[in-house]
Amino acid sequence: MTEIPLQHVLFVSTALFFIGVYGFFTRKNMITMLMSVELILNSVNINFIAFNKYLFADKLDGIFFTIFIIVIAAAEAAVAIAIIINLYRSHNSIDVDETNEMKY
Repeated sequence: MTEIPLQHVLFVSTALFFIGVYGFFTRKNMITMLMSVELILNSVNINFIAFNKYLFADKLDGIFFTIFIIVIAAAEAAVAIAIIINLYRSHNSIDVDETNEMKY
């Protein structure tokens, strides 16, 4: 079985990262902004796994960092969704431009 070269994995990770950055800066809906942040974190996870596999195959540091980022991303998503629900209840919208308090 042939191995996937590191450059291919890094290309996919870079593409995911910039898609996430583009989605974060161009979208007005808070849910899609949250999904873009998750996409950025997943691209970082791909980098950790790839560099761990190709550079330090006998160590598990990249795996531990990836698990830590997944746990932090889950907690961040739970807190962000709670904040979004509270903002929707108070403003009846989750559009960033329609809420006056978020502009400043």
